[in-house]
Amino acid sequence: MHVFYSPDINGIRYCLNETESKHCRSVLRLNTDDLIYLIDGCGNFYTAKIADLSAKKCIVDIIDVKNNYEKRNYRLHIAIAPTKSIDRFEWFLEKATEIGVDEITPIVCEHSERKALKTERLQKVIIAAAKQSIKAFLPKINEIMSFKNMAEQKFEGKKLMAHCGENDKVSLKKIIKPHENALIFIGPEGDFSKNEIRFALQNNFIEISLGNSRLRTETAAVHACSTVCLINEN
Repeated sequence: MHVFYSPDINGIRYCLNETESKHCRSVLRLNTDDLIYLIDGCGNFYTAKIADLSAKKCIVDIIDVKNNYEKRNYRLHIAIAPTKSIDRFEWFLEKATEIGVDEITPIVCEHSERKALKTERLQKVIIAAAKQSIKAFLPKINEIMSFKNMAEQKFEGKKLMAHCGENDKVSLKKIIKPHENALIFIGPEGDFSKNEIRFALQNNFIEISLGNSRLRTETAAVHACSTVCLINEN
């Protein structure tokens, strides 16, 4: 199944951009009348037939559209401190998109080693993962913001913080119920500071555990996505 990202699709005929058109012809070796599939990132999944294919242009006719394709009945927002290694952070974005996440906000914490990101590059990673995993809804990646500003944001659902401190914590799999919205904070390599934990509790966060193992930042975030997804499969 060949899937292309087409955010500006409109009407029953559409022209892929030059990059996607070249990929269609030169890499996939597709031909006129072959079927391809398009996602717009807003929940629409299109079946299309190639009408005209040249070196730089691929024109398709839309023959079917499914709205709200595999829409979930819950929202998952991950607020995560980006790792020092950008490769590890991009790995998280890829896997979280494949598993299922609605929104991602990078946060700067007291112990953060990375305080700047190129959102445009991260968006490309998310798009590639969405195409690979056939996700019609594209996760939203926000600009990086401070821990304090993010913790103060309003959220309709459970607000959760995973950390490695000795505080009494409840297991994520026990506190989340099916169809329940969740905002989960994942800290940097040096974990959240005591001040940050205290501030989160003052803003109605619940401290959670992701198991007995001490996980890397990106592993913890993927584990959290996977746990929420599994809970909602039932």
